[in-house]
Amino acid sequence: MNIVLKVLPRLAAALMRWPFSKSRVAKPRLIMTLLVKNEADRMEQNLLFHHSMGVQGFIVTDNNSTDGTMDILHRYRERGWVLDIIEEPSTGYEQKRWVDRMVMMAIGKYHADWIINADADELWYAPSGNLCEELGRCGSRIMRCPAHCMMPEEGLPFTEWTQRVVPVKEPEEYDLSPYSIFQPQRGKVAHRAEGYLHIAMGNHKVAMLPRTITTGPIRIYHYSVGTRQVFIDKMVQGGRELEAHRGKHGGVHWRYFYKLYKENRLSEEYDRVVGLTQRKRLEDDGHIQTDTTIRDYFHNHNLMP
Repeated sequence: MNIVLKVLPRLAAALMRWPFSKSRVAKPRLIMTLLVKNEADRMEQNLLFHHSMGVQGFIVTDNNSTDGTMDILHRYRERGWVLDIIEEPSTGYEQKRWVDRMVMMAIGKYHADWIINADADELWYAPSGNLCEELGRCGSRIMRCPAHCMMPEEGLPFTEWTQRVVPVKEPEEYDLSPYSIFQPQRGKVAHRAEGYLHIAMGNHKVAMLPRTITTGPIRIYHYSVGTRQVFIDKMVQGGRELEAHRGKHGGVHWRYFYKLYKENRLSEEYDRVVGLTQRKRLEDDGHIQTDTTIRDYFHNHNLMP
């Protein structure tokens, strides 16, 4: 019922504007929303990369970070890049509602033309070097963007990783975890501000009026799993919070990994998550490929913090 009450006024407004809407915005104002928690090891690189790629402002919701993430966000707010920081104290995980709140702020307060709803472990890459240019050429309301998972490389910052994963259709043949990075990746969407109704969980879909979609050249490099200790710390923290608050969202995989942690088998499972148990075979079969796109971009644009 709440979603209906929220969407109805937006639907009415979209219907009224429909006859006057433009098919494209040549030089769009692009705002990125970010939902983060304890992302100090990648937060600054994310902001640097996307600002270089043409993002004109960031709206960030921080959900109880304790690791220095907020210090980074405040520093970039002083520089004018981060437009708003929402400190969300909830211990539940209401991702869809929190992202929707940021989208409406991007539209109403910061007059966005296009919006990208991202996570801190994602880098949205435009082959032209400018996300605004790619979106400005788009005549649809929604651009579907494919995602590619990157394989962790111990001892290197994530911006130096160069091993891109190609999904495996039969993971059991490679002794992979059911939550392996070799699972097929769902793409995400960038969307126009005009005609926005509501975002879906995970930012994989968006309701728009009119709902016109194209698959564009923008692609997402997804650093979903960190190095071993980062992964273990994150799974333990998430599992403990889920157990304490009995959350529902994301519960299946958190419970899976937290159970293994309590059985002292989480480090072993990490090898199956990132394919270390069958790495040579995965490489020989073409499921691990070299891709230096992001590393080269950071080097060529001198983006290291």
